[in-house]
Amino acid sequence: MKQLTYLQTRNAYLDFMKGKGHREIPNTSLVPENDPTLLFVNSGMFPLVPFLRGETHPLGNRLVNVQRCVRTEDLDEVGDASHATAFEMMGNWSLGDYFKKEALEQTFEFFVETLEVPIEKLYASVFEGDADAPQDTTSIEVLQQIYTKYGINAKYGKDERIQLYGKTKNWWGLASGGPCGTNSEIFFDTGKPPCSEACHINCDCEKYIEIGNNVFMEFLNKDGKFTPLKKKNVDFGGGLDRVVILLQGVESYHDTDIYKPIGSAIEKLATTQNLKSKRIIVDHIKSATWIIMDGVLPGKTEKEYVLRRLIRRAIRHGKILGIEKPFTREIGKVAIQQFSQIYPQLLEQQEQILYILEQEETKFRNTLKGGIAQASKIAALFKTETFTNSNGESFSLFESFGFPPEMLLEELRSAGNNIDTEKFWANHNKKTIEHQEKSRSASQGLFKGGLADTSEMSTHYHTCTHLLLAALRSIVGEHVYQMGSRVKPEGLRFDFPNQEKLSPEQITKIEKLINQKIDEKLPVTYTKMSREEGLKLVPFAAFEGKYADVVKVYTIGDSKHPFSQELCNGPHAKNTSEIQGVFKITHQEKIGNGIVRLKGELTK
Repeated sequence: MKQLTYLQTRNAYLDFMKGKGHREIPNTSLVPENDPTLLFVNSGMFPLVPFLRGETHPLGNRLVNVQRCVRTEDLDEVGDASHATAFEMMGNWSLGDYFKKEALEQTFEFFVETLEVPIEKLYASVFEGDADAPQDTTSIEVLQQIYTKYGINAKYGKDERIQLYGKTKNWWGLASGGPCGTNSEIFFDTGKPPCSEACHINCDCEKYIEIGNNVFMEFLNKDGKFTPLKKKNVDFGGGLDRVVILLQGVESYHDTDIYKPIGSAIEKLATTQNLKSKRIIVDHIKSATWIIMDGVLPGKTEKEYVLRRLIRRAIRHGKILGIEKPFTREIGKVAIQQFSQIYPQLLEQQEQILYILEQEETKFRNTLKGGIAQASKIAALFKTETFTNSNGESFSLFESFGFPPEMLLEELRSAGNNIDTEKFWANHNKKTIEHQEKSRSASQGLFKGGLADTSEMSTHYHTCTHLLLAALRSIVGEHVYQMGSRVKPEGLRFDFPNQEKLSPEQITKIEKLINQKIDEKLPVTYTKMSREEGLKLVPFAAFEGKYADVVKVYTIGDSKHPFSQELCNGPHAKNTSEIQGVFKITHQEKIGNGIVRLKGELTK
């Protein structure tokens, strides 16, 4: 196999796919817009969401990117050899262009010829077939031809080179319906001995590692009935970190060239050794720099709380390593340096990112002193019995010291306590809800001044975001969609795909059109409908996985000939005449390859 660096592997993939006629698309922000179910962009297909539903992409039908992602579901597992919070996904797509044959051929060509992975190390899986859809014989035949080309007689079945699985492994689709289809995964044999006679390529023992997956969107699931799609798509995804691990012959992504310097910097500060704690700090500080880069600040809810938890958990594990002085700025700087060639905006925002890390660490170090002392008392008190958090101890710690409940769990586990985790969280959530109800009752009738104004201005800016998207699509082009936005009482921010910044003439036209629609006193209404109906009505809306089964479609203007129509959860003005002021674009900048960020305000 070729010995490539992380950056060389990344570029090799992009260059290979560009050589196959793919155009590179922008890397989108980690922060998804108007999505109550998704905290962060967590897959490489996210930038393609409008186009997998049929909208024409301005760059064509063959697309490629390497997308930054964050997944928080397995946060407690981070620290082992495989789990990561922030990572990059390789992705290439065919939107009604090539299908199974070319997709599988180019996947194997990339691994076998470009990266020189031995073909005997590679295995594949396909869909075995069921009552809804037949066995994927096309993929089986194509894979056999590919293996024959490289000198291997590949059979299919149990324990063979090509293995068959049902819907749980080799089918992509949503339970609610929509586009769906088979998929074919590619696995790398690590050479480890099999865990048992029943060991297979999808086994959890990690003898085989999945390094890529071609999803073939070829059916439409409507009310449980599967019919072939007229326009068939291919979505390939592969974890870049996993590929780099096998190329560099190491056990973990922490041992690869791009991560190792971060770990080395931590080792220089540590006075004791703990591999898991070191890995957690590497992962969490690197993840935090990416998340802050995309505009999130530490806080008490949702994305903000995830960021706070990442930073504070890193600090907690710094203490385990004997690091007593503040260190997040120093380690954050190394993390930024390591990934700045990929994301130059990390360097552009370096001082802001490091300042936020430093400030959060200062706050939390004060929290730790009192919180850990109280946690130790709780651990001693429940040494001989299972801890259930029945008195809301975790909530009291959080209220008094800002000490996270997750950290109390870690302290108790470190002390060897037995914990009923299910009851722990049930009791913590119960106390939290009780507190929220008391706070809500106590504040009834208060805050009628500034808070009401703030809510009103946020509503106006949210409505302006809809007007801005409609104006951009009208004046700049229908390739524009919302990649990210933020609404505050003092203004709005809006990210969209475009190769160049807007010209002064375009800005003038956009402002004029928005203010014209405000002056026209257009009604703002919404209709509830099924997700499927909503996505048919608004084809540039986010992919169906983002929304509940019943969605709201907001319309600005006449319902038959609307100026704007979007899937959204609000809040909105009831009429554009309620928007106070004249809308003006106050700032624009390019924040990445093919991404433009606008900022706007309402002026008197």
